[in-house]
Amino acid sequence: MSDLKKMYHTLQQDPFPADMKLTLGDQELVFRKRTWEIDGETKGLRYGENPDQPAALYELAEGQLEVGGVKFIGAGQGLVSALTEEHMLQAGKHPGKTNLTDVDNALNILQYLSAKPAALILKHNNPCGAAWTDKGVAVALKRAFEADRIAAFGGAVVVNRKLDLATAELINSVYFEVVAAPEFDADALAVLKKKKNLRILEIPGITELESLSRTPFLDIKSLSDGGMVVQFSFRNAILSTEDFIAAEAEKDGNAFVARAPSKQEADDLLFAWAVEAGVTSNSVIFARDGVTTAIGTGEQDRVGCVLLAVTKAYIKYADLLSSKELGKSLFELKLAAIKDPEMKEKLADIEKRTEAARGGLPGSVVVSDGFFPFRDGVDLCIDQGVTAIAQPGGSIRDFEVIQAVNEAEPQVAMVFTGQRSFKH
Repeated sequence: MSDLKKMYHTLQQDPFPADMKLTLGDQELVFRKRTWEIDGETKGLRYGENPDQPAALYELAEGQLEVGGVKFIGAGQGLVSALTEEHMLQAGKHPGKTNLTDVDNALNILQYLSAKPAALILKHNNPCGAAWTDKGVAVALKRAFEADRIAAFGGAVVVNRKLDLATAELINSVYFEVVAAPEFDADALAVLKKKKNLRILEIPGITELESLSRTPFLDIKSLSDGGMVVQFSFRNAILSTEDFIAAEAEKDGNAFVARAPSKQEADDLLFAWAVEAGVTSNSVIFARDGVTTAIGTGEQDRVGCVLLAVTKAYIKYADLLSSKELGKSLFELKLAAIKDPEMKEKLADIEKRTEAARGGLPGSVVVSDGFFPFRDGVDLCIDQGVTAIAQPGGSIRDFEVIQAVNEAEPQVAMVFTGQRSFKH
């Protein structure tokens, strides 16, 4: 093994103490470091964000904050931080920070998706694909995977129902690093354990996630100077389609009112807004029939989010065609097309069909974590065949974006959420 590869297999010595205390005014929280007995050794986190960063996981063991008359999540309500050896059905290369924070962010999203079987695939703390359906977690996972099979490689899979054999077989057909579920069928677990490096986590509390959706936790952001910003964690105000606000605005005495979404559009907006809670801002999400069709994340400008999402959608759509029809990724096909005239012709055909299908985006709805400051981003969404949009509202140009959806043929629906969903 080369010296460079050794860095990923070398465990950092954990220098952190067994206990951590946080005092906020006259309230005290006590945290205990989480370790596991694995292969006859006591092990904590494999490492932090990078292999040369020692890290530790702490669980809230004593105390419950109350701030401004609001009670926060308290001791005994842990999920990822409460994982024991019993829950780590297979340690694989036991988890590092990024593995567990991916799972944690999946739970952050799933707390708003309890109504149906749902599946998420996460990478770098952002969902690559998400889906929910009454047809079960296997169908949900297949749809989530096909939404972005490129980014899914090496990701974390999290589902909110018992994981069955069909789901396990799909997971084993691809390279994933982590799988988490509230429970596993015995035959499914046997299949998953064939992948010796796969981390398999059983988190029973996933079935109770909805009960946490209205309770905040103390969200701490550490600054590079050692300081901290503390805040109430994000609490989703849109828990049902009835919570959306009619999109209305006034300008120079004129009233502007957008079309209300249909039931299907409202259901897809609700789903996409739930996923938005776990996406790094600035971001927009396209979704159709309970599946994400594009996710544009981490951009500095709103129209840039839309452009990124659309570009990704076209790439993922072409890649899916190439995979299904030729057994090659889009990039393998492009490489083959350099020297093989037949592959060049097939590539041209796939690209032509992708353009004609507009990357599979027509019929999607869009949610935006912040308001549209100009109509340009909305017009780009409309160009891709979007039928409904949800956004916070509150811009001085709300009238302008409502004009944009009203001028569309056919008319596009719009609603406001009344809250922003930034995640930094």
